[in-house]
Amino acid sequence: MGIEPDWVRDALSSSRFAPYLAKVDGDMTAAIELYWWNVDISAAFYMPLHCLEVALRNAIHQRLVAAFGQDDWWRVAPLQKKGPYLVADARRKLADRGRPATADNVVAELSLGFWVSLVSRNYDRDLWVPHLYKAFPHYGGSRGDLHDGLNTVLLFRNRIMHHEPIHHRHLEADHRTICRLLGYLSAGMIGQLASYDRVEQVLKLRPGGRGGGR
Repeated sequence: MGIEPDWVRDALSSSRFAPYLAKVDGDMTAAIELYWWNVDISAAFYMPLHCLEVALRNAIHQRLVAAFGQDDWWRVAPLQKKGPYLVADARRKLADRGRPATADNVVAELSLGFWVSLVSRNYDRDLWVPHLYKAFPHYGGSRGDLHDGLNTVLLFRNRIMHHEPIHHRHLEADHRTICRLLGYLSAGMIGQLASYDRVEQVLKLRPGGRGGGR
């Protein structure tokens, strides 16, 4: 149902374009439209993801600075498994770019996966119970449920940042999850986001008028 354009084959690759064709039963015109909508909705999600990631790392950082009495708390906190490696890797990347490994720079360099890991069961007794629950002043549930939500967003965020298809997901639910988690951290930030967030607007433009569902 249509000849594959050169730009699809040469710039994207036929294999990466295949999920879009499969979604629309091989209709090339519809697949191209879906591809560009996927790019647009991915871009729209950048803003709420940005807000959540920045709010999460700053909230956790502030709590751990208070808990351990120093800006570079990772030097004395009981980090487990990959934690010390991720901090060392962040410092190495800063050094490679000629930037000082100040606390602010290290915090900004550390990945979302690092911050989400600090809410995992590995740190339940050492960090969550005594300190990190305070980073989520508007949350009253379990650490496990919170971590599950954050990990879901982490995997979703990574798909977007690696330019993967997200059109097949229940994107309205993804959006609600991100906003809910952000609300646990900062009522002020979620209020600010509402004025700029494009996700719901772009969801209404989904090819075929299917909204944000599956």
